[in-house]
Amino acid sequence: MNEIIIVKPEKCVGCNACVRNCPAPEANITKMLNDGRFVTTVDPERCITCGECVRTCNHGARDYLDDTEIFMSKLSREKMIVLATPAIKSVFPTQWKGILDFFRNKGCIIMDVSFGADICTWAHLRAVEAKKVGNLITQPCAAIVKYIEIYQPRLLRNLSPIHSPIACAVTYIKKYMHRTNPIAVLSPCIAKKTEFMETGIVEYNVTFNKLKEYLERNDINIPSNSVHDFEYPFDDQQGQVGAVYPRPGGLRDNLWLHNPDINITTSEGVHKVYPELDMYANMPEYKHPEVFDVLSCEFGCNVGPASGTSQTVFDVMATMREVEKEAKKRRKTGIFRGGEDRLFRKFDEELRISDFMRSYKPMNPSPVPTEKQLDVVYKSMGKHSEADRNYNCHACGYRSCREMAIAICRGLNTPDNCIVHAKSVLVARHSELATQHEKLAEITSECLSLSDRLKNDIKQITESMANIDQSTSKTSQRAGQVNMLLSNIVTFCNSNTSMDEASVKQMVSILQTTIKAFGALDDNVNTTNASTEIIKKSISEITKLIDEINATLHKAENN
Repeated sequence: MNEIIIVKPEKCVGCNACVRNCPAPEANITKMLNDGRFVTTVDPERCITCGECVRTCNHGARDYLDDTEIFMSKLSREKMIVLATPAIKSVFPTQWKGILDFFRNKGCIIMDVSFGADICTWAHLRAVEAKKVGNLITQPCAAIVKYIEIYQPRLLRNLSPIHSPIACAVTYIKKYMHRTNPIAVLSPCIAKKTEFMETGIVEYNVTFNKLKEYLERNDINIPSNSVHDFEYPFDDQQGQVGAVYPRPGGLRDNLWLHNPDINITTSEGVHKVYPELDMYANMPEYKHPEVFDVLSCEFGCNVGPASGTSQTVFDVMATMREVEKEAKKRRKTGIFRGGEDRLFRKFDEELRISDFMRSYKPMNPSPVPTEKQLDVVYKSMGKHSEADRNYNCHACGYRSCREMAIAICRGLNTPDNCIVHAKSVLVARHSELATQHEKLAEITSECLSLSDRLKNDIKQITESMANIDQSTSKTSQRAGQVNMLLSNIVTFCNSNTSMDEASVKQMVSILQTTIKAFGALDDNVNTTNASTEIIKKSISEITKLIDEINATLHKAENN
């Protein structure tokens, strides 16, 4: 399948709103990036393109692709058929005619999907009446069809084989009007693209929202028309009550208009219809209604995810009511066969139900993980107790911890995205940091104690150095005095002729050796004084460094 729902990873904040609101359990893939951010992407093979994630993403990380740009680029080169879905009247209440006129002025053939909806109603009625089908799930909603094909393929036996209103209109155009022009559908639906791709009967899905953006971007002004006028000169017959299909229960209301005794149950909205489809799949056939009329969008196609409408649900329902009144005025019944609808009598005479049937393409459901596999995943999430495994906080986007564990087992998510896992990691890290802090406090205290002892030792060394300095100074002074005295004695001995010459020489030699020794002592004292200055300077620098260490240790201790 081509990608339809797209993701802009740079805008994804990992809030899990897309996962939380998505009815397709395997459509989203959440991963943690290297920078710690969580980003959720889409698997196009498992996505049902309902567009709920586009509707609910507040960060602009989700968008969708349609065929507006390519259709508009080919508009002047090919003669196109433009099929307008009836929701155009509620989405553009004052401009829908102007939009259709715009395309007509471009050479397009303009036709009404409401007429195809009337055919769809007729085909369902005749199939139910002839008992050619069993209990039915309706299929005008393409997202519902994809959900059943992917996640509930056993419901395909119940899924209506009758084409959607759009496909009925296209079939009529091609098989009964024999037109071969390329067809573009103006719709509020993202998922219709999947239907067109599977059936191959429509070339372009032009959504209202992208069309509106195109018109604004290219400064194309569309004139307004009266809100209360809902007729338009289509190039073929305008539909009748099929025009109310876009509202919740639209198909049901059409069926009841012709046969009020049909047992019909309705369901709309992603948080309601898909769980009820799952419930339907597990019910015995005898409990099923004859017709289960279902829509993915809570308020119908009128406010679909690609409608781009600013209208409230009250606005669109009021519009649908006026459309219904106008359509019923154009509806004609005969006096024969209990007032049978003339349009349906024409269908009986001209159409073959077999032409309006379709087939489906089931996919193989993913296997459900075993309890043993889930147990491994639970442990990786930090969930070891039953309470942890039923925390069910929904923060991950899933309805239960079990669903999250299944997603992880299938490679669709990561344990890091679990709040319980994240909390357990934080608690473990906090405990580790607390232990490290205690060890650091012990080391800091020991360092401060050693620092104080070192400062005391340096103080003693400084005092000793002062004593040495004082002692060397006195020694130097005394050595100088002794040296001078000895020099005088030598001089006296040399000049005293009365002393024995040999004795004098011997004494002079001894005295000179003593003088040299005292000279060496004086040199050593001078060297010691110089070394003392170096030592004192080093001690001063060491003391300064110790003061800095102490300041750092005290700061660390306070922190």
